[in-house]
Amino acid sequence: MSKTNVRYWLCQLTGWGLWGLIILYFNFVVFGDRLKEQGGEKENLISLGIFLVVGILVTHIARLILKRTNWLKLSINRIVPLFIICVGATGVALFYADNFIESRSGYSYDKYVINKRLEKAKKMEEQYGLTSLTYYKDPNLITDSSIKKGISEIKKNTGWYRNKRGEWIFQNKSDLVSIYYNLLLVAIWMLIYIVYHYVEKNRKDQLDRLKLESTVKELELKTIKSHINPHFIFNSLNSIRALVDENPTRARRAITELSNILRSSMQAEKAETVTLQSELDIVKDYLALEQMRFEERLRVEMDIDKDTLEQPVPPMMLQTLVENSIKHGISKLINGGVVRVVAGFTDQHLELLVQNTGHLNGNINGDGFGIKSTQDRLNLMYQGKAVFEIKNIEGGMVESKVSLPVAI
Repeated sequence: MSKTNVRYWLCQLTGWGLWGLIILYFNFVVFGDRLKEQGGEKENLISLGIFLVVGILVTHIARLILKRTNWLKLSINRIVPLFIICVGATGVALFYADNFIESRSGYSYDKYVINKRLEKAKKMEEQYGLTSLTYYKDPNLITDSSIKKGISEIKKNTGWYRNKRGEWIFQNKSDLVSIYYNLLLVAIWMLIYIVYHYVEKNRKDQLDRLKLESTVKELELKTIKSHINPHFIFNSLNSIRALVDENPTRARRAITELSNILRSSMQAEKAETVTLQSELDIVKDYLALEQMRFEERLRVEMDIDKDTLEQPVPPMMLQTLVENSIKHGISKLINGGVVRVVAGFTDQHLELLVQNTGHLNGNINGDGFGIKSTQDRLNLMYQGKAVFEIKNIEGGMVESKVSLPVAI
C-alpha cells in the first residue's frame, strides 16, 4: 500500500471515528437520561457502528468515482456541479444503505424507538379512554373535545395514529431530517477532500515549477561558463601566436602561464563560487600572460582590501572583466594604458572595480561577450541583489563595477 493510501485510510478512520465519539458523547452524556429512560443502549451502539462503517464505504466509493473523472484536471465551473451531484448521490446512498443494513440486522435503533412510541401511543389511548371507541371509523365521535384532544396528543407525542381501518400508522418526519443530516455530513467530507487535494496539487505544482526554474538556471549558468572558457582560451592563444616568431622563449613561458590558468579554470568549474583570492590568482596569471604580448603598453595596478580575500565571487567573472578591458580598451590604444583592479567593502556589499584606459562605446550590450555574460550570471545567481554597471569616468577611463551582497 502506497503512502498516499495509508494517509487516506488514516484520515478516513480518524475522521469517522471522531464523529462517532461526538455522537456517543451527546447520546450518553448530554442526552443520557433520556436514553436510559427509553432504553436501547445496545441498539444505539450497534446502529452507530453500522452507520460509521457504511459512511466509510460510501465515501470511499465516491472517492473512487471522483478519481475516475480526473476531477483535479477539471475547471472550477465543472467541479461545482460535480460536487453537488456527488454530495446528493452519496448522502442518499448513505441514508438508504444504513437503513437497509440496520433493518436486516435487527439492531435498528430508529426501529426500536418507533416501537417504543407505538407502546406509548397504545397506553395513551387507554389513558384517554379511546380503546373501546371506534373513533377512527366514526367521524361524529371526533367532534367531542376530549376525544379530539386525546387523538391530537397521541399523534403529537408519539407520531402514531389509527387509519379508518383501525391500523396503527406512523407519521415519520424524521426520514427527511436524516437525509438532510447525511447530506450535510457528506458535504463536509467532500469539501475537506477536495480542498485538501487542491492544496496538495498547488503545492506540488509550485515545487515542480521551482525545480524546473532551478534546473533551467543551472543549465543557463553552465552554458554561460562553457562560453567563457573557449572565449578566454581563444584570446590567450592569439597572444601566444603573436610571440612564437617574435620571441620563442617568451612564448614557452606564455604556454606555461596558460596551462596554470587553465588548471585554475577547470578547478573553478566545480563550484558556483570561489574565494576572491582564488579569482585574483587567475587574474594575475592572465595579466602576466597579456603583459608578455603588450609589454610596456600594459600597466597593471592592484588595490585589494585584505579583508575581502575570503569573500565568495562567481568564478572567472573578474577575469572576464579584465579580459574585456584589455580587448576593448588597451589593445585599441597605440600607447596602451593602465588596468586597475580594486576590491573593497561599501554599504554591506563587496565592490569590485576594473578600470582601464579608454573610452566606452555607446552600445555596451553588443560590446563583447564578457559584459553580457556578467549581467546574465549575476541575475541568475543573486536574483537582483547584485549590481553590474559599466561607464566612463574621469581621467579618460572606463570603469566596470560589480556589487555583490556580503557573505556573513
